[in-house]
Amino acid sequence: MSNAPRLFGPETQGGIYLRGVGGAKPEIPTSFDGLEARAKQVMSAEAYAYIAGGAGLETAMDANRAAFARHPIAPRMLGGAGARDLTTELFGATAAAPMFTCPIGVLEMAYGEGDLAVARAASRLGVPMMISSQASYPMEEIAKANGDGARFYQLYWGKSDALAESFVKRAEAIGCTAIVITLDTTILGWRPRDLDLGYLPFLKSKGIAQYTSDPVFRGMLAQPPEENPLAAAVQFTQIFSDPALDWVRIAKIRSWTKLPVILKGIMRPDDAARAVSEGYDGILVSNHGGRQVDGGIGALDALPSVVAAADGRIPVMLDSGIRCGADIFKALALGASAVGIGRPYVYGLALGGEVGAHAVLEYLIAELDICMALNGRRTPSEISREDIVQT
Repeated sequence: MSNAPRLFGPETQGGIYLRGVGGAKPEIPTSFDGLEARAKQVMSAEAYAYIAGGAGLETAMDANRAAFARHPIAPRMLGGAGARDLTTELFGATAAAPMFTCPIGVLEMAYGEGDLAVARAASRLGVPMMISSQASYPMEEIAKANGDGARFYQLYWGKSDALAESFVKRAEAIGCTAIVITLDTTILGWRPRDLDLGYLPFLKSKGIAQYTSDPVFRGMLAQPPEENPLAAAVQFTQIFSDPALDWVRIAKIRSWTKLPVILKGIMRPDDAARAVSEGYDGILVSNHGGRQVDGGIGALDALPSVVAAADGRIPVMLDSGIRCGADIFKALALGASAVGIGRPYVYGLALGGEVGAHAVLEYLIAELDICMALNGRRTPSEISREDIVQT
């Protein structure tokens, strides 16, 4: 059996065209615009608003896409990239490509099995999964579905340090290889699409499975959540966010776990420099997909200065705005070691469950593979700022 790395581009693209000879067309659209349009048709108004929406006027969402447009690729000819290997090492995990699934909450709104379907799809493809604090299933069930797949845990640190510690201990027990603290959601952003529907899924007991399955949270309740789900949902809203969270508080995590700790939501070089000086293990540049700070800069615009501040001492990743393989290539060229995929895989999930999520992730890897071939890059580490027009 050959140990040669899989050529995702030719295999995936060629398979679609070969099936097309018999009249078959992809059930999951291959473009983001087509994917989103189809998903909108099958999702409830509330589900689509929650996934597609952003903060305020949604200018931060626009900024994410504008940033990618401002960084065109300058194609390199005759690079000799006939064989490519996209394999990437990421916090103790081996990934089939330099990407992972973003921790998106309330996936049951898109598809009943939500996180479980994504866990299976990511494992089959070899893409690490970042498990959400707002998942629709307990992390233990998600890990079981993920099997031997690579996984990280995304932590929302609310008012209870004891609950945060319990989440971290559980994540360690289920085989997560890193903890990712989300810094940008110490209070929920102003999201008009959800507000105009008067809909917050957590008050319907959706997306709070990590909490209702946690012994610390259950100890806060007068009745078990199975008996009084509304009381549990209300208790969740009382402890979920804490704008008082600061650098001193989050330093406590070092006494809870020896796992690598990544800070998600860093968008400024001074915050990046402090993350390095305080000994954190990685940075995830992110504006939460434009869902938190309206009027904020695009994540890709923030990336170069954060990479410079990190100065090669810790890896820097990026999410927010990734829609295609070329976007991934651009992020890698500007210094990201890997990227997170968000809305695209959720739309695939809505259209086809596990099969749909797998298809979208595979498309993105295939498109990145083709982009690398067309630019003479054989591995992600060969991609550099020389591949991007400096604007």
